[in-house]
Amino acid sequence: MDKLLTGPMPWLISIAWGLSAMSFLLFILWLNAQMEEEDRAYMDPLPPLLKLIWPFIQVIANFICVFLPYDYMEMVEKRLQRTGVSYLLTADQYVALQIFMALILPPITWMCLAVMHKSFPLAIIVAPLLGFLFPNVWLSDTRKRRELGVIRSMPVYLDFITMCVEAGLNLSGALGQAMEKAPPGPLRNEFAIVLRDLRSGLTRADALRRMADRLDITEVTSFVSAVIQAERMGASLAMVLRVQAEQRRNERFQRAEKLAMEAPIKLVGPLIIFIFPVTFIVLAFPIVMKFMAQGGM
Repeated sequence: MDKLLTGPMPWLISIAWGLSAMSFLLFILWLNAQMEEEDRAYMDPLPPLLKLIWPFIQVIANFICVFLPYDYMEMVEKRLQRTGVSYLLTADQYVALQIFMALILPPITWMCLAVMHKSFPLAIIVAPLLGFLFPNVWLSDTRKRRELGVIRSMPVYLDFITMCVEAGLNLSGALGQAMEKAPPGPLRNEFAIVLRDLRSGLTRADALRRMADRLDITEVTSFVSAVIQAERMGASLAMVLRVQAEQRRNERFQRAEKLAMEAPIKLVGPLIIFIFPVTFIVLAFPIVMKFMAQGGM
């Protein structure tokens, strides 16, 4: 047995694994070449890591995800729209990413355990579930960042829109000017979609409602409802927009004050767990050493 382990057998096993991996990679690339080239002219560019595994995602999306239920894929598509990831991935590609992570994480876990010379079968068993759920965690985090970006930039956009409307522009022209002057962000992309919907023939109310449904944020829903109500009642749109901008700005300050008041409470845990024990050790160490030097112990 020792001769096999020290002889040519490990090299043959390594070569066999390498040839198998190379054959599998070439097969995936061949399948990817058989598919039609994806048109990403109106999509966001892929991140470097996602671009590296993109052939695998495409193969899984075109050969496996097409058999999944339509209702489930529609639910996934709605989630992607609410997080803004629909500009990067389709529903099929997102589910393919989940399947790929579920398949790739177990061998990675096994390799890490082998390098550390550890045996933990439960980790390998749980790895597929964690790999499948990891994109959901990323999607939830993306949703939170996008929502925070919309809330932070909304007062600025409303100020620009209000000034443009008061200067004599209609809402469509005001949105266009706001997109040119205001900082880039998720809200800018949503207003661009609103303008595109208006150019395609949708009414202003329908285009704004679609934006509110995509974002599903209370502040945006309130703004859309106020604008639609002002159009129906014939009220001054500039006055409604100014009130909305002032209200969003006050809410932003209140949110900042709330976070500032919560900061001391959140610091209590780290202080008790990390700071206080170290402080007590530093203070008690000279006393203990002096007590030991005097023969007290």
